[in-house]
Amino acid sequence: MPLITSAGVGSGLDLESIISASVSAENTPKMAAFTEKEEALQVELSSLGEVKSAMSKLQDTIEKLADEDNFNKRTANIKQPTSDDGDLISVTPTSDITPGNFNIEVVELAQGSRATSNAGLFTSTDDVVSASGGTLSFAAGDKSFDLTLDAGATLADLRDAINDSDDNFGVTANIINTGTESKLVLTSSVSGTGNDLVITNDNAELDNVSTTANGGGAGGLAIATDDQAKDAVIKVDGIEITNDTNTFKDAVQDMTIVAKRQSVDGEAAKLSVEFDRSSVTKLVDELITNYNNLIGQIGLQTRIGKPLNGDATIRSFDSQLVNTLSTQLTDAGPFSSIFDIGLGVDKDGYLEKSSLVRSLNEAMDENFDDIGKAFAGENGIATKFEELLSNYVDKNGIMKQRENSLNQQLDELEDDVANHEYRMESLEARLREQYAGLDVLLAQMQSTQTYLSAQLSSLPGFTKSS
Repeated sequence: MPLITSAGVGSGLDLESIISASVSAENTPKMAAFTEKEEALQVELSSLGEVKSAMSKLQDTIEKLADEDNFNKRTANIKQPTSDDGDLISVTPTSDITPGNFNIEVVELAQGSRATSNAGLFTSTDDVVSASGGTLSFAAGDKSFDLTLDAGATLADLRDAINDSDDNFGVTANIINTGTESKLVLTSSVSGTGNDLVITNDNAELDNVSTTANGGGAGGLAIATDDQAKDAVIKVDGIEITNDTNTFKDAVQDMTIVAKRQSVDGEAAKLSVEFDRSSVTKLVDELITNYNNLIGQIGLQTRIGKPLNGDATIRSFDSQLVNTLSTQLTDAGPFSSIFDIGLGVDKDGYLEKSSLVRSLNEAMDENFDDIGKAFAGENGIATKFEELLSNYVDKNGIMKQRENSLNQQLDELEDDVANHEYRMESLEARLREQYAGLDVLLAQMQSTQTYLSAQLSSLPGFTKSS
């Protein structure tokens, strides 16, 4: 049966208003209840999200504090000598180095060898170095590679072949044109005394581009005394140290020193290696900030009138948070609690720097290494916080379970709204069908009344009422 959309047409009664009022009386309070429930769930979900976000930020900080390597860093402060020639050295300390002060002088920089072709061998880059081709063998120290030349290869071809070789260990080829001749210059990156570049061949035609001739003796490439490979030499507090490169590893134990240039008139760089106090201070400051942010969020979201007021989950977490902060430390030297390293809690529960026992700076001065144990040790504060926060923040944690529960309620509420709307459509259809019958009946009665009135008015002696 088609739905009647204009009830009251037959009878003239305002049946549309009656139907609308009837549906509204049933629908309005129910929809208001649905809306109120959805808003409450959304507000609770948002509040949980704010607290969870604060938990996650604190967890990120705790992960750093739980890594003992973050407490073992060292800083190297270098006072370079006053010069326009740039830095004398650079250094990289490891976490194992003992803090101390050093004077470092660079006596000599390491260099690789350079071989130059003898005078009068080549007049231009187009000169052929081998009519029949052959193989050149390059070696320096423990590195080597071979290069095969085609017949008729020119000096320029040789240069390009050396520079383009995938096996090249660090030999650079250049051609210098003097105006009267072309000179081949080969530079090796392999430094260290005794590591001069050696070039041999399997075809005497290549003797002019070798340091050693095919039959023995000198070839056409020679290494001048000043161009020989050399060791680097530095002095650390007057002690001379030699190395085949400019990078000195463990010249001072657990530290790498790189010589950048040669000292002028015995000038030295002053090196001071210290504990990296600033990174520890930064981590502790980050802990205070994110811990207090979490405490603030918990206080805000659990106020009277807020959705998490009296919430058992948040109340339990807050209690565990305080207990964890008060953990008794073991194997952390003189530190038996977090309060022994310069931290405290104010009357509102916020973490702060304090000096009631000792300040953070005093703790670092006295027992720097034990601060790392206090946080990252097996029974350290950060280790305990990690356990607590992971129970709440991880993907299967308590906060995620709460969020899933609220989202499920929202999904169920959406289904309830859809079912209710279907019931309201059914109610309206039923009312329209009922009132349609009434409309027809009233219309028939009105028609009958009109007919009877017309018949009665036509009878003899009938007087129409005025």
